[in-house]
Amino acid sequence: MLLTVRDADAGSRIDVFLAANTDLTRSAAQKLLTADDEAVSVNGMRVPKNYRCAAGDVIELEIPEPVPLEVLPEDIPLDIVYEDDDVILVNKPKGMVVHPAPGNYTGTLVSALLFHCGDSLSGINGVIRPGIVHRIDRDTSGVLVVAKNDTAHVSLAAQIKEHSVNRVYHAIVLGNIKEDEGTVDAPLARHPVDRKKMAVSSAPGARRAVTHYTVLERFQTPWGAFTYCRFRLETGRTHQIRVHMAYKRHPLLGDPVYGVGKNPFEQKMVSVLCGQCLHAKLLGFVHPRTGQYAEFETPLPAYFETVLMRLREAQK
Repeated sequence: MLLTVRDADAGSRIDVFLAANTDLTRSAAQKLLTADDEAVSVNGMRVPKNYRCAAGDVIELEIPEPVPLEVLPEDIPLDIVYEDDDVILVNKPKGMVVHPAPGNYTGTLVSALLFHCGDSLSGINGVIRPGIVHRIDRDTSGVLVVAKNDTAHVSLAAQIKEHSVNRVYHAIVLGNIKEDEGTVDAPLARHPVDRKKMAVSSAPGARRAVTHYTVLERFQTPWGAFTYCRFRLETGRTHQIRVHMAYKRHPLLGDPVYGVGKNPFEQKMVSVLCGQCLHAKLLGFVHPRTGQYAEFETPLPAYFETVLMRLREAQK
């Protein structure tokens, strides 16, 4: 692949330039820049990862073919909320990745499902994501539905596309949200520099994202103000709640990506939080076989209850 640096990009670090002009993340670009096989050259020469591009530079990039992943069943306990011949709903624990990806090839929900379900999973998403219709972040806990056959997968995917699936999350955010309820209607797109992040954007290709929130409890503590909220997703974009609340200047407690750095309470609770305080509490959809609407709810996990308890104690 050949890329020519335009005047507007002059002065950009080469890893930033590659992330903005290819499908590579910035970290992936840095790995290619430091690889032994000289996958990246500028004007025919190798450059360091902090090289600043000049207008007219010709960058030659060789992206290696992806290594095929083999997903193996693993005997990992599952918290099963409901299961029949068409769907299985699980309460995913905080810290578990849904499907294999670079850096996370084992210990995933998919591996656990393969062990539990065997061949009884939808094949529409291929061998890496069998049965996976939607996902939640590694450090988000809560309920998620998996399709056990292609018919169920098509039905559930259509409902998600039509925004008819009822998805309710609970979270604790920084600061005091003054209004009791509200809506964030702000389109999201991939971050222009950090391709692993999402951002509110008006750029072409940004997708509409709508989050409804209701305040459940407010806390005034020696470490500052916090608000416990219920969120209902009208759309389901990547990192939607996390980005929307950061956009409102109320990032999620413990969020390492969209937060503003550890405040004193996060530092105090670091062994408990381990990422954003966010739980997928309720999931409702029309069952693919019966045609009847069904809802499934999971309790708040222990870490979340501990954080709430500490906040309540702090304002007594």
